[in-house]
Amino acid sequence: MLSTLRPRPHPHRRINDIQASILTLRLLAVRTKKASLETQPTSTSRRLDLGDGAGYAPFVRVAFKEWAVVVDALLRGEQAVIVRKGGLREGPGGFHIEHPEFLLFPTLFHQQRESVTPAAQARYDELAPHFPPPETLRIEGFARVIEWRRLASLASVWQLRGQHIWRDDVITERFDWGRDKHIYALAVRVFRLDSMVKLPMRPAYGGCKSWVQLAEEVSLAGARPVLAEAAFAAKLESFQKALGPLS
Repeated sequence: MLSTLRPRPHPHRRINDIQASILTLRLLAVRTKKASLETQPTSTSRRLDLGDGAGYAPFVRVAFKEWAVVVDALLRGEQAVIVRKGGLREGPGGFHIEHPEFLLFPTLFHQQRESVTPAAQARYDELAPHFPPPETLRIEGFARVIEWRRLASLASVWQLRGQHIWRDDVITERFDWGRDKHIYALAVRVFRLDSMVKLPMRPAYGGCKSWVQLAEEVSLAGARPVLAEAAFAAKLESFQKALGPLS
């Protein structure tokens, strides 16, 4: 009687088949990622349902790098908007809203004074004598993204005048930088930590990049919003009216 069992494949052939399957899956993953970047929409927006000041993670390690004078404006409640294009080390996909909550990492970029409005320049002059030494990172707050937009025209960006301290020429330069002409606008709820945290400034934190993973976790226990509910609601409404309905 003839056997109905199939002959067992040679072991080397089985290994080669598995390796080929793994390679195929890797190639598909690369092609899918590339396609998602190439077909990224020219305009998009999103509202994040994150609730009020309660419910944030007890410890955070992710930090967002921003000029010290802008971090000060955020912590004082002067502005609730972050405008960002991305840095040289953001990768092929550029800047993305990777984290809904993040620590505010103040940078001491030496040209930031000339890049903000006159009133913010005066504030910078008050802050500069009290900046920490280069080897120290000082964290005083964190932000929660409530809503964001990917703006595909400068006309849309100009609608946010008065809601941030950047000069028009700086915004234009950011918008035009790189191959794609767009910029991100984030409406953020900002919280001040219960006490200032001082950490060592590490070489890994350097470079033109937005996101940094700190070596140490920072506790958010006792953090309080810098703006009362009504005051923040008013700023969020201004952001929404300036940019129109979510698309």
